[in-house]
Amino acid sequence: MRVLGIDPGLRNLGWGVIEMHGARLGHVANGVCHSSGADLATRLLSLHVQLAEVLARFAPDCAAVEQSFVNKDAVATLKLGHARAIALLVPAQAGLSVGEYAPNAVKKTVVGVGKAAKEQVQHMVRMQLPGVVLAGADAADALAVAICHAHHMQTAGRWQAAMGRERPGVVQ
Repeated sequence: MRVLGIDPGLRNLGWGVIEMHGARLGHVANGVCHSSGADLATRLLSLHVQLAEVLARFAPDCAAVEQSFVNKDAVATLKLGHARAIALLVPAQAGLSVGEYAPNAVKKTVVGVGKAAKEQVQHMVRMQLPGVVLAGADAADALAVAICHAHHMQTAGRWQAAMGRERPGVVQ
């Protein structure tokens, strides 16, 4: 199964694609979509086109997007929300299911600590995807989101399998 992770940003939208083979994860590709244009609408269109090209090229089976955190600058938060909309819309248009994860949940899954530094996240992404060459910090964050989603999907699959088994003395 191929998982697309997305780290939304209006200037730089990171993306990363991994493959799951049982419990093993493998790197497929990663990069950063850079918005261009003078106004917000043009920048969002630029991100939409670039992300759609990523989906067409790498054909993921599902996607995951990092949730926004609210910061002190309301205008910046709103602009990040627009970029998140593109990050959610493009995979949904392609018919993919899209998971969403809080930044601290991604860090906890990948590093083991919810308040890990960016350098720790990048180090653990490199450890979990040997040989990966990161296209930048935003791409590393996107790969971390994909790894988080892959782990959550594995856990959900094991849970469903366990609940589906017949157990003595349990009426289903």
